[in-house]
Amino acid sequence: MRFIRLIFVALLALILVGIALANREMVVLSLFPANFGQFLGGTWSLSVPLFVVIFGAFAIGMLAGLLWEWMREANYRREAKLRHAEVSRLESEVDHLRDRHAAPRDEVLAILDEPATRRPVAGTGTLLPAAH
Repeated sequence: MRFIRLIFVALLALILVGIALANREMVVLSLFPANFGQFLGGTWSLSVPLFVVIFGAFAIGMLAGLLWEWMREANYRREAKLRHAEVSRLESEVDHLRDRHAAPRDEVLAILDEPATRRPVAGTGTLLPAAH
């Protein structure tokens, strides 16, 4: 699996380098449409290689998609958090009930519920099994 991932990354790098080498000519990237930036003062454009524009647009699109999905799934995360809190509360309640109801209330019942290997042998006062 690691080898396949390495091959994929190498191929992606080769493709990106190829795109960068094929699109080295300079282009003017303007923030506002034709001469609108003059009204705001200053130059609102810059010259960059075309591959920078391509990669930048791709990166902005990926970030926008990531942000969109993160916001779309917010209600699922909130619901999962509420369910997790409810499950934790119920598990602690079940543990508390097990602890409270596991101990016998009567000494006679406690003696009867003990395993046979732990009960003293009648008349000997020991926990060892009786010799036959």
